[in-house]
Amino acid sequence: MAGRDLRALFSTNDRQLEAGEAFTNRQLQWELVAAALTGHLQSTAGPAFDVEDLEAPRDNIMVFHGVGGIGKTTLSRKLEAALAGPGRPAQWGAPTWAGQRTILPVRIDLARSAGTSFEDLVLTIRAALSSLGRPLPAFDLALRRYWEQQHPAEPLEEYLHRGGLAGRFGKAMPQQMQSAMADVAQALLLPGTVGTAIGQLTGSLARALRERRQTVRALAGCARLADLLEADPDLEALSFYPHLLAWELAQLPAGKHVTPVILLDTFEDVGDRTHRDLERLIQRVVWLMPNAFFIVTGRSRVQWADPALQGQLDYTGATAWPGLAAPASTVPTARTAGATPLGPGRGRQVLVGDFSPEDCDDYLAHRLSRDGQPLIGETIRQVITGRSHGLPLYLDLSVLRFLEIRRTREPAPDDFDHDFPALIARTLSDLTPDERHVLRSISLLDAFDLTLATAAAGLPHQAPAQRLIERPFVRENPFNVWPYHLHGLIRSTLHSAGDATDDRWTDTDWQQAATRTLAALGNQWSATAGSVPDRMLLVGCLRQGLTLARDFRLDLGWLTDAAWAYVSDSVWEPLAPPARPDRTGGLQTPADALVELLAALARRQHEHRSVTASRLTAVTSSHLLPADLHEMGVYYLAKAHRDLGDSAASRRGMQLVADGNGRLSPAARRGLAHLARLAGDFPTAYNVAQTLGWAGRQHRVEGDILWPHGDMDRAAAAYATARDQAEQHGIAGERATSQAQRAFVLAFTDPTTAADELHLAQQLLTGLDLRATTLTTRIASLAADAGSTGDLTGRAHALRTDIDSAGLTAAQAALELALCFHHAVLGSHDEVTSTILQLQNLTRNGDYAYYTDIAHFMANRTLDAPSPTRWTDGETATRERWRTLVTARQRHLNHAP
Repeated sequence: MAGRDLRALFSTNDRQLEAGEAFTNRQLQWELVAAALTGHLQSTAGPAFDVEDLEAPRDNIMVFHGVGGIGKTTLSRKLEAALAGPGRPAQWGAPTWAGQRTILPVRIDLARSAGTSFEDLVLTIRAALSSLGRPLPAFDLALRRYWEQQHPAEPLEEYLHRGGLAGRFGKAMPQQMQSAMADVAQALLLPGTVGTAIGQLTGSLARALRERRQTVRALAGCARLADLLEADPDLEALSFYPHLLAWELAQLPAGKHVTPVILLDTFEDVGDRTHRDLERLIQRVVWLMPNAFFIVTGRSRVQWADPALQGQLDYTGATAWPGLAAPASTVPTARTAGATPLGPGRGRQVLVGDFSPEDCDDYLAHRLSRDGQPLIGETIRQVITGRSHGLPLYLDLSVLRFLEIRRTREPAPDDFDHDFPALIARTLSDLTPDERHVLRSISLLDAFDLTLATAAAGLPHQAPAQRLIERPFVRENPFNVWPYHLHGLIRSTLHSAGDATDDRWTDTDWQQAATRTLAALGNQWSATAGSVPDRMLLVGCLRQGLTLARDFRLDLGWLTDAAWAYVSDSVWEPLAPPARPDRTGGLQTPADALVELLAALARRQHEHRSVTASRLTAVTSSHLLPADLHEMGVYYLAKAHRDLGDSAASRRGMQLVADGNGRLSPAARRGLAHLARLAGDFPTAYNVAQTLGWAGRQHRVEGDILWPHGDMDRAAAAYATARDQAEQHGIAGERATSQAQRAFVLAFTDPTTAADELHLAQQLLTGLDLRATTLTTRIASLAADAGSTGDLTGRAHALRTDIDSAGLTAAQAALELALCFHHAVLGSHDEVTSTILQLQNLTRNGDYAYYTDIAHFMANRTLDAPSPTRWTDGETATRERWRTLVTARQRHLNHAP
């Protein structure tokens, strides 16, 4: 706890309520400060350190930056208390310098509301040093001369008293300054009354320094004192006086050394990228006081290491500020990640991370209490934590909302499914109009790059977007398709809460921005569509584009072609966008229907085919999609029906698509060939296959016809050709499927070769989401081990469970066939009989009935009744090939070492 929360106390009449200003751990930030300060102390204590060296690089600054409301000011205050000693949280631990060096923390709020001028900053540092109990003559004389020149009618003592510095640091500073003047006047043998004429005094001192008189030898070591005393005492000169403070600190006797740690808070209010006058003066202070340590907190990174600022600031570039040039690091709370302390030369710009869920809960639990128990219940705390995205300001606003609701009734969890317009105001407060425009536009996107952000905003130049991505509420992940994304809470609040700012957008503005953004996504995808396919870009554009089209009821446009490109690869990455902002459901627009169509196709790799069929039925029944996309739904619904064993419904759908002569017509004709094969009409299936070509996957269909005949070598060759064609066309899913089928057929002929083919199939499946194909590789592995003494029965049981959950009839039959092969090789008569009965149950509707025939062939049994199966070269030839496969495996096992 860090004091009393006065806002909370004055929001209720409940005098039993305990309202504390909660402070979460932030232990890692403390560790970084402690490590950096330790390195600074070691550096300034070394023999090579020279406080008057104005060319050496500076490493005496650390920057904590982050979004508004992330807790930077609270962190600054807590660091001040911790560095002072007694206010350090117990969990932070004692620093390594404890008891060895004196640390003097000085916190200065640079917020515009605080009204801190550059004069105030310099005076605050000097007032804090009055705790040394001794004058600092070099600086004091220069400051007194400046003050009497710039404020002739206002005594410094009165200014310090009125500004609160006297109350904060005591009244010793004016006395120390007066003592310094008297000491110098005496050393120069000036009359006592002359000591009050600061101009004469400093002029005489400057001449004495130039003449190197022994009487002023105590100040003669400050090489630049005379120059500063002779310069016009204006604001420019004042900005160089901190050099005199640094020199005075270096003259302190051994054992009396003090290291000021100056905490500059709300640094974003110092200026902007155009007006850097105050920033230039403050930078001089940091540069000219290398033996002091500065901790800056603000919304943005400090840009001093950028060489492009040369001329605007005095000291710029990575050589001057090595710590500020290093990449920024993100330091979350101690519960969410580890951190490496930053030593000299390491990155000194730290992005203040969001609170972890545990810290959010701690904050809410301790903020309001009664009799030592949290006033906000656990359920409400969970809702607030989930909505906060770890932003402390949201937690703070939720606490006040809790108290407001509590005036009239007991707060409920639903009351905190809420956005706060204040978050928008805090975020937009220091942005230019163009930056605000870009920010609102990119809030429509999950992720973006500079080009996409500019196009979404409809601006002719990238500068506003470039400036915006440097803000701490824009996060970066260089490994994503688009590297930037908005802080989650800020994004959700921007277009869900009531925006009360002067330049707020109307509904029409949001609609126009959505239209621009959807077009920009389409342009990015179209730019690569004719070259080497970029699958990640396609999926990213679809995910974001579908959401925009759905939420803003936009025409599909380029999304139609993108959907076809997505389907053509048979990879099936998940595409389901988040729920509608208005939380309505159902299929209302073409975009709704396309979202559901593609989501159902992707999810079918993880759902029972009956679920897929139900979802696709809803899509096709809505008639919201254009004709070609409607056919896509019909085709995949027909495939789902086939997988479920409903061949009649599947045949109707396939015939409808085949007759339409659309994009999926070749695939539908392939589907009809598959249905003929399932029915055991192999001659018809083979004849249809010869008409399919690459578009209808002719060679894979041929392989599907050849292997039931036991013609494994020709089937393997057909699958290899299909795989190579898919690779030439860049169709990853088809390539993996054909290779898995090749491994499956070779598993019956040569286990060694099959192992290599399986390994390749598994490699080709990497990164793909093909459930049926993955199951094929597992069945192939089992067939390759047929006849072994391993636990094939246990493996088959696990496979059967997975196949049942998928609802894939073909995979069920293929598994039982592989088991029958295993039992036939072992000569296990009863197990073969049991497997044949299982196959008969699976093929009762007539589909895959030929699997029962094959099981009889493998066991060299006669059929119980004449089979309706029409083999291409007769039953006898097929029987011989299957029986040969069994006897060949038996010979292989008998000769195995």
